[in-house]
Amino acid sequence: MESKIVDNYESVTLHQSLLISKLFTVHYFEYMNDFSFPGEAHNFWEFLCVDKGEVDVVAGSRSLSLKKDEIIFHKPNEFHTVRSNGRVAPNVVVISFECTSPSMDFFKDRILTIGEAERSLIAQIIMEARQLFSCPLDDPYLKKMEFAENPPFGCSQMIQLHLEQLLIQLIRRHTASRQEKKQPSTLKQKSDGDLYERIMNYLDQNLYTQITIEQICKDNLVGRSQLQKLFRERNGCGIIDYFSHMKIDAAKQLIRNQSLNFTQIADTMGYTSVHYFSRQFKKVTGMTPSEYSSSIKKLSEEPQFRR
Repeated sequence: MESKIVDNYESVTLHQSLLISKLFTVHYFEYMNDFSFPGEAHNFWEFLCVDKGEVDVVAGSRSLSLKKDEIIFHKPNEFHTVRSNGRVAPNVVVISFECTSPSMDFFKDRILTIGEAERSLIAQIIMEARQLFSCPLDDPYLKKMEFAENPPFGCSQMIQLHLEQLLIQLIRRHTASRQEKKQPSTLKQKSDGDLYERIMNYLDQNLYTQITIEQICKDNLVGRSQLQKLFRERNGCGIIDYFSHMKIDAAKQLIRNQSLNFTQIADTMGYTSVHYFSRQFKKVTGMTPSEYSSSIKKLSEEPQFRR
């Protein structure tokens, strides 16, 4: 059969609403409850998003308190500081980048709230950064990110795309009317989303106890295979592994709060003994509770004071 060339197509130019031209830092911090960063100003954008706990922030002439899922953008050359509030040890994401697009004006002097879509994008950025860079992401005084020797293909571009998508998503979500907000496309997606939210609330409510997968299924009227499939699709692991990580994350926060010793933390979290707690902690983090406490305290110090 003879092929025929069709030459009446006409291309369109795709407009870029936002373009990230440079990346300076990608950080995920687990601060002590008394951490304080002295402050700085630089000629590029930076945002801080609270993953857990609360922080106090100075942005220019404003003094603000941010809680979980709130995000603040510091515009170029704006002096800013961050500190823990002395009560709850926070987890925060800090990402700094260069973007000269006029659309960035939307973020000036704003505190926004992120949703599940934005949380997922931030998690993707952190995951890609851990593969792209050889340096740790938890040093608040790091000035230059060093590339890993053999990162997976496309890591840099994935970070850029996820970051641009995050900014676009935030602008869309905070400017769209209620009628324009997109609903789940199928009944199954909505059903799975409702189930996942219900199970997550259940895990939060039982965080300080020990539960089995049989108990979770019974209390939530869900089959074991359906439950495992849902968590593997969403998190890449089974529900008990996920719950174990939740408990250790909560224990890490209690350690950074500096109000309980390890035995008290083990008891608070529902572990049968401090020795079992220590084994589980090391299994998840690769460190004992005391090693974790020492490492976090050391990272809170400026480089010249570290030993």
